Amino acid sequence: MSKESYKVVGVMSGTSLDGIDLAHLDFSIEDGKWLFEIHECETIAYPDEWLNKLKIAVSFSKDALDDLNKKYTQFLGATIRGFIDKHQLKNLDAVCSHGHTILHQPQRGFTLQIGNLPELATMVKERVVCDFRVQDVQLGGQGAPLVPIGDRILFSDYDYCLNLGGFSNVSFEDGTRRIAFDISPVNTVLNFYANQLGIDYDDKGNLAKSGTVDTALLNALNGLDYYQKTFPKSLGFEFVKDVVLPLIETFKLSTEDKMRTFVEHIAYQTSIALPKKSGKLLATGGGTYNDFLLERMRYYLPEMEIIVPDKTLLEYKEALIFGLLGVLKLRNEINVLSSVTGAKHDHSSGEIYLKTIC
Repeated sequence: MSKESYKVVGVMSGTSLDGIDLAHLDFSIEDGKWLFEIHECETIAYPDEWLNKLKIAVSFSKDALDDLNKKYTQFLGATIRGFIDKHQLKNLDAVCSHGHTILHQPQRGFTLQIGNLPELATMVKERVVCDFRVQDVQLGGQGAPLVPIGDRILFSDYDYCLNLGGFSNVSFEDGTRRIAFDISPVNTVLNFYANQLGIDYDDKGNLAKSGTVDTALLNALNGLDYYQKTFPKSLGFEFVKDVVLPLIETFKLSTEDKMRTFVEHIAYQTSIALPKKSGKLLATGGGTYNDFLLERMRYYLPEMEIIVPDKTLLEYKEALIFGLLGVLKLRNEINVLSSVTGAKHDHSSGEIYLKTIC
C-alpha cells in the first residue's frame, strides 16, 4: 500500500536562467485530496561562468554537450546537497529534479535536460527522481508542458493556471480532459534585450513601457506559424534563437520599442489562447513581476480576474509541481497527461536513481 505523506525537495531550473529553484516540500493525501506545504526554499543564482555556458549551449556539438551534462550534474548535485545540509533536512523520500533544458525538438523525437545523470543520486546522497520529459517524447508527445497535472491536482479552484517564465504556458480543463500548451516566449526575449542595455531584466516593465509599439513588427510576430498551430504544442529556446530574435532584428527600432512591442505580443497571444475570457486565472513565474505586462494582459482580458499569489508560491510553483511529479512516479501513478503532450497514452514518467550507501 502506498504511503499517504511524503517529504521531498523539488528542484527546477527554467529557461529564463534566473537560477536553480529549490523547495523543501511536504505532500499528503486527506480524503482523496492532495495537500501541500512549502517550507524552506531558495533560488541559487548561476555564477557568470555557468550563465554564459547555458546561454550558448544550444549550439554545442554532441561531445561538448556530453561534457556539459557531466559537469552540470556535478554542479547541480553540489547545489542540492548544499541546500539539504544548510537546512538540516532529514528523512527525505526523494529529491525531484527537472534539470535544465538545453535542446527541445520533439518533432525530431528529441529533448535534452542536463543534470539528470545517475551520478546525481550519489552526489546528493538521496533517492532522486528526474528526467521527466524523455519518455513522453519517446511516446510521441511534446515532452511539455508537464506542470498541468499538478495544476489539476493542486489548483483546481482556478479556471486557468498561467506561468510567465522564459516562455508562457497555460493549462485548463476542457470537459473531462486537461489542456495545456506553451503560448509564447516571455523572459527569454525580454531579458535578452534588457541585457543589451546592461541590466539583467526590465524592472516592473518600466523600460518596455517607455517604448512605442511598432505595428509592423507586432503583426509579423503574431503571424508566425507557431501561433496558427493547435495544441499540443511546445516551445524551446531554438524558436527564440532561430525565429523570433532574427525577425525582430530585421526591424530598425530602439531596444525600448522592441521590448514594448514584444510585451504587446505576449499580452495579445495570452488573450487569444484562452477560450473563455472570464473567470479566475492564477499567474505565477518571474514574469508576474513585470507590472506593465500584467497591465497589458488585463487590457486584453478585462473580465478575467488575474490573481498573483504570495511570493513563495509565485516563485516556487514549478519546483512544487516537479516535487509532486516525483512523488507520483514513486507511487507509479500517472504524472503526464496525453491530452496535454499528445503522447500515445497517459503515463508515469521519470527515472528513479537510488542513493549509494557508503
